[in-house]
Amino acid sequence: MFEGSLLAIDVGGGTQDLFLWEPGQTVENAVKMVLPAPTRVLARRLEKLTAQGQAVFLSGRVMGGGPLTGAVRRHLARGLPLSASPQAALTLSDRLPEVQQWGVVLTDAPPPDTAVLTLGDVDLDSLGPIFHAFEVPFPSHFAVAVQDHGFDPQGSNRRFRFEYWEDFLSRGGLLADLAFREVPPRFTRMLAVQKTLPDALLMDTCAAGVRGALLDPQARARREEGLLVVNLGNAHTFAALVQKERLWGIYEHHTGLLTPAKLFDHLTRFQTGELTNDEVFADNGHGCAYAPDFPRLPKPDLTVITGPQRRLARGWPGGHFAAPLGDMMLTGCFGLWAAFLEKEKISVKLIDGLE
Repeated sequence: MFEGSLLAIDVGGGTQDLFLWEPGQTVENAVKMVLPAPTRVLARRLEKLTAQGQAVFLSGRVMGGGPLTGAVRRHLARGLPLSASPQAALTLSDRLPEVQQWGVVLTDAPPPDTAVLTLGDVDLDSLGPIFHAFEVPFPSHFAVAVQDHGFDPQGSNRRFRFEYWEDFLSRGGLLADLAFREVPPRFTRMLAVQKTLPDALLMDTCAAGVRGALLDPQARARREEGLLVVNLGNAHTFAALVQKERLWGIYEHHTGLLTPAKLFDHLTRFQTGELTNDEVFADNGHGCAYAPDFPRLPKPDLTVITGPQRRLARGWPGGHFAAPLGDMMLTGCFGLWAAFLEKEKISVKLIDGLE
């Protein structure tokens, strides 16, 4: 029997979204938070130290870079010392000699008179006091999503990440296979989270977003015939052709490189199997792939759209802005929650009678 509560954490490039579920409590009354992404929080902390002229040491584990990497560059440009443990430095680049060329000194221990910043995609030390302040018992179970490229020492990490999606589709593309208790060795960020939370369920943020979007009532009504799910995140755009419990095709690009016109063109050809992997990769996206037995189904009548940058898809024919369980910003958290319930074989009745 399930005891305690589940904290689902969806770590994005702009925000980290949190959903605390306790058995017997309605989703509407659950604790929910949308906070700045860990990389943005740490970037702001580093910027304060930079303004003070302080030397900095980065400890902890590999996490999402983005804003933090930019803050490190600006710190070094000021001529200020910055050192890092090898594990933390992987946040800046998987190729550590490149990081050293920037001026980062790799060392296992902080030099004297150095401010220490601890890196990680999950910060339980900061979350604990929030729960305590509001008399909320600290969760006993965790499900976490991060966007994980993995690392290919011989080639492109973009290509390496998408090779996983191609392999996933070739193995059947089952929705249930997108959540991990045992993380594949290629996923370095997930493995880092697992060291912090050894028993956590792990997912990629894109996969969690798709799973959560499928909880939208209109999406559930079209699962049998098939639909297109589009998750327009702050950093990545991910689309999947879904029918029943299977993904037939996957498209992934960087949101900042998309315009509505380009997005509409790509999605139109993706639905019919005409968009190619090479085209998307050449456009600095990740790729586009289809199952080996892609059935060339008729274009879906429904496209479920979610994500904080969903405005890019405004006007898309047949588009529906999803709000699973009434909250678009927690789509990924709800996907984590649904995957956790499935793994634990827990049945929950939602407000509209779905088991």
